Amino acid sequence: MIKNQGYKGLSAYIQTKIIYDFTMEFCKNYIDFKSRTKDQMEQAARSGKQNISEGYAQKDFSGKLKLLKIARGSQEELLEDYLDFLRQRNLPLWELENFKAKKARSLVYKINDNSDYNHYDNHNYYKIYNFYKSYLDNPEEAANAMICLINQTNAMIDNKIKWLGQNMAKKDTMSFRQNWLMEQLKKEQKRNKEMDEWAKGLMEKKNDV
Repeated sequence: MIKNQGYKGLSAYIQTKIIYDFTMEFCKNYIDFKSRTKDQMEQAARSGKQNISEGYAQKDFSGKLKLLKIARGSQEELLEDYLDFLRQRNLPLWELENFKAKKARSLVYKINDNSDYNHYDNHNYYKIYNFYKSYLDNPEEAANAMICLINQTNAMIDNKIKWLGQNMAKKDTMSFRQNWLMEQLKKEQKRNKEMDEWAKGLMEKKNDV
C-alpha cells in the first residue's frame, strides 16, 4: 500500500484500476463492439474497481466484507472472459513458469517497490499503466497479461476478505461476551435490590413489634 493515500493508495485498488482501463482498451481492440461480451467485460472490470473504493468507505467490517466479495466476484467473472478469449481463438494460455508470464507478474511489484511510485497521482499511475499497455498490441499477450494481473489481484483481495472475516469473528465474540457480562451484572443488581428490599421489610416488621 502507498502510504497516506486512503483507498487510492491501496495496491489492490491501483491494480483493479489498471485492469479496468486495460479492459476498456482491450475490448475496443479485440471484442465486437455490438457483442454482449464487451458490455459484460467492461462492467465486470468497473465493478471490481468501484466496489473496492466503496467498500473502504464503509465504517463497519460487514459493509467492507460484503463489497469486497462483490469486487472479488466481478474479478473472477472477468478472468473467465479473458480465459474464454484465448480458448475460443486457440491462443495459448501462458504456463505459470513461462518466461513471459513471470515477466508480466513482476510488473505488479513496481507499484510498491519503485521509489518513482511512492505517492499516488495520475502521472505516476500512467507510468505504471504504460508497462501493461505495451501488451495491447498483441491479443495473446494482452489477454495473458491481464490473466496474470487478475490472479495476483484476486489473491490480494482473498487475503483481505480473510482478514476482515477473522476480525468480524473476534468482534462478534467480544460483543457476545460483553452482552453476557451486562446480563450477569443486571441479574446481580436485581438480586441485590431484592435482598435490600427483603432486609428492609424484615427490619420494618421488627420495628413494628
